[in-house]
Amino acid sequence: MQILEITENVTQIWARKGTKNVRKYRCTSGSRKGRIVAKPSTCTAPKNFGKAQTLKKTKAKRGGMMKHYSSRTKKYNKASKRLTTLNRRPSATRRTNKRKKI
Repeated sequence: MQILEITENVTQIWARKGTKNVRKYRCTSGSRKGRIVAKPSTCTAPKNFGKAQTLKKTKAKRGGMMKHYSSRTKKYNKASKRLTTLNRRPSATRRTNKRKKI
């Protein structure tokens, strides 16, 4: 476990930004638990209730359409397909060099 995870209550993950894969954080506690954010400090920041209400209305109106578009993106977008393999691997394995000695 990293010091960052203890102090900020986040775990590092890979996320999609356009067609690129970038490092982001998943909040593990607080009001944004489970949400993926760009900075760990966002997890403990105060909520903006105006934006929360707008998102609630948008999901009520367009929730099904949003689900349809996201499923199509996950199926055909190459960056989304790479994400599944990146996030599936444990981070310790990613950093070690696995060459065999002869």
